[in-house]
Amino acid sequence: MTVDRNGLDRLFDVKGRTAIVTGGTRGIGLSIAEAYAASGANVVVASRKTDACAAAAEHLNAIGGHAIGIPTHAGDLDDLAGLVDGAVETFGGIDIVVNNAANPVTQPIGEFTLAAWTKSFDVNLRGPVFLLQVALPHLEASEHAAVLNVVSIGAFTFSAQTAMYSAGKAALLSFTRSMAADFAPRGIRVNALAPGPVNTTMVRNNPPEFVEALASGPHQKRIAEPDEMVGPALLLTSDAGSFITGQVIVADGGMVAH
Repeated sequence: MTVDRNGLDRLFDVKGRTAIVTGGTRGIGLSIAEAYAASGANVVVASRKTDACAAAAEHLNAIGGHAIGIPTHAGDLDDLAGLVDGAVETFGGIDIVVNNAANPVTQPIGEFTLAAWTKSFDVNLRGPVFLLQVALPHLEASEHAAVLNVVSIGAFTFSAQTAMYSAGKAALLSFTRSMAADFAPRGIRVNALAPGPVNTTMVRNNPPEFVEALASGPHQKRIAEPDEMVGPALLLTSDAGSFITGQVIVADGGMVAH
């Protein structure tokens, strides 16, 4: 590639590719979906709520994208199959999968209930793994296949208050590395993005003092906005990251050493 402006632009060009973004109706997921739409991709947004999916798709189409919304519970295996089928039926294939949907359920260690455990791990771990399993034949058929698993810096830190959530993210990071090794001969790259504290509903639902503590943790002494995750996401799922697989980008404002 000639390193000029046109060549650089092509690195991040995903025009004509189809991207599934779970948890794509708000927060980090919606920001990533907007970036794909602006970059020319076909976008399939998924979340549990039908009205949220419809609103997100309408928004993405209004800004010039080509998007549909498919109501999907990430913990329901039938829903995951329906998501893949709907994406392929509408756009003809799948090139990018962003596993962003997450469940913030957690309980103190020593007080876990089976119901909470199941709810947490079904969405945060089983869902992403099985979505990729269903989408795998379509990714294998793509010339630009890329997977992005959105994890958390909780995967690297002491997480007494969020142990269940953080353990699921740590396990998804382990799967990311194993998938990258397994899928590389098939032309599929698999990477992870580990955000620090971001201004999302999940963070805002915490007590104010907890949010203040999160903001004081990074070297930059603030909480990120969701669109600050777009750069790393595009790098890892476009041709700009063509020689990156099995890696994690920690985007946390300098909160943990990795």
